[in-house]
Amino acid sequence: MLIKCFTVGAYETNCYIVSDPDTLDCAVIDPGADASTILDYLEEQKLHCRFVLLTHGHFDHTGAVADVLAETGATLCMQQKDDGVTIDGDYYRFTAPPETTFFKEGDVVSVGALCFTVLETPGHTPGSVTLLCTNGDEKALFTGDTLFRDSCGRTDFPGSSSDDMLRSLRRLAELPGDYEVYPGHMGSSTLERERRCNHFVVYALRGGTL
Repeated sequence: MLIKCFTVGAYETNCYIVSDPDTLDCAVIDPGADASTILDYLEEQKLHCRFVLLTHGHFDHTGAVADVLAETGATLCMQQKDDGVTIDGDYYRFTAPPETTFFKEGDVVSVGALCFTVLETPGHTPGSVTLLCTNGDEKALFTGDTLFRDSCGRTDFPGSSSDDMLRSLRRLAELPGDYEVYPGHMGSSTLERERRCNHFVVYALRGGTL
């Protein structure tokens, strides 16, 4: 798999374009802003965007969705719990179009030879997911705002849950083997590194509560 990261928007969100180099099919993960940058790259690399995949519904991860969909004809996939909801006054500022595919735990989205398996990892939002991408021996986790390098997503928003976050971190840490980790903000990491160095992950594995 080929992974291109663009850091977009005022909140410096990581947008990933993940492609199969043999078919040139790709998925765009969390197009939060700067649609022209994303679309220019797709055109330059002659990529076929089949899916737009969202790790959650917050505006800084969805700001360029409409433009990318309009230009590519891709299918949007997200967890329905984050679709246009208002929770105690916190509006996610994104309403999925009618043709959206709402994925859930265990669903697999195929993009060429790439397989994205949906892991529901709530905490930052009720509908947060991690996308586990595999292609033969290659494997990567696109963790959105659940797991960061040395940190985790905020849980002080309306609709967030610190208990859910710890359960989600523990779930990711207990996956067998190692994975490249591509978070929604900041730099990439590996799951093994986060098991050792991330205070929040260590705490979650020890059964702690926030």
